[in-house]
Amino acid sequence: MKANTIKIENPLLDELYRIKPKNTSFSEFLRSLLKQCVTRSKMGAAAEKYQAFLDDNADEREWLGEWAEADLAKPSTVKKGKSK
Repeated sequence: MKANTIKIENPLLDELYRIKPKNTSFSEFLRSLLKQCVTRSKMGAAAEKYQAFLDDNADEREWLGEWAEADLAKPSTVKKGKSK
């Protein structure tokens, strides 16, 4: 397992301790912040890829537009039952 030590000085250190939950260790709190940052970065990259996909696929973009405008409170007109 790789480990690293970082030096955090005031005023950032004081700010971090102010927002840290009381029942969480400082190390655990920092790990959670770093994980959130990595997740945010990955989600941003995924959003860019999806936008590029929509830019390149007009059919998908059109379908998504129709779905976004659908009245989800209205019951489906598709009948339930056995398929033939």
